[in-house]
Amino acid sequence: MSTPFASAAPYYARYRPPYPGEFHTLLADRFALDGSQTVLDLGAGPGTLGLALAPVADHVYAVDPEPAMLTEGARLAEERGITNISWLRGDDARITRLCLPRIDLCVIGRAFRRMDRERVLADLDEVLAPRGGVAVVESLYRPGDPRPAWLTVVEEVRGRFLEPVGPVGPGQAGRSDRDDWDDLVDRLAKSPLSRVETHQWDQPVRHTVDEVIGLQLSFSSSGPDRLGDRMAAFETELRRALLDHDPRGTYARTLRIGAAVATRPRR
Repeated sequence: MSTPFASAAPYYARYRPPYPGEFHTLLADRFALDGSQTVLDLGAGPGTLGLALAPVADHVYAVDPEPAMLTEGARLAEERGITNISWLRGDDARITRLCLPRIDLCVIGRAFRRMDRERVLADLDEVLAPRGGVAVVESLYRPGDPRPAWLTVVEEVRGRFLEPVGPVGPGQAGRSDRDDWDDLVDRLAKSPLSRVETHQWDQPVRHTVDEVIGLQLSFSSSGPDRLGDRMAAFETELRRALLDHDPRGTYARTLRIGAAVATRPRR
């Protein structure tokens, strides 16, 4: 059975912003990535994290429940000449049943919000190498930061075509993002991987009109399946509204990226 992300997969692969270079540098330094490690990208989507880590890993296992996401990831890997990724259909309930080798690093993006965190961390404790660890990364709310007006324009158009789902996009969900991040860090600290360090970076992002539209189509709440035969009208209306708001056709925001790295306590 496909997930709500099935029709959104091509847009997810193309329009979701990459994570900042500082995050990948952190992982390379923290886990001494030198091309000999085995990496698990859990809830991989189209391999946003796994594809970037493949050049410094021996092998990457990209696991996701949505076949369309895995198909997009495999396509991107082929385009880039990356051959050391295995694309596996699975979810957070099946980590110990995937017959994986010992994992040196597990990376998880925003999908961690939808997982049974306590069980996932217990399962990871079983498959991680003695000095292995997990890194969770996602966009966060920036307290006190003025919200870009163009995002309100997007929400107004979405509201005319879709059921209300709250503010759109990662890093735009207000106080609940901060609360959820604190909960995530707390759960890590209470898990077998209780040695936790956190990092944050501000990532400026600039979108064209096409990129703003594509980003909306990458969300499960506003993907092609959800819009159905209203998709063309949605794209037309959103393009018009954005250009009315700013005819220059460039829409900027700053994402705050949070990363939590968890390993077993030193003995």
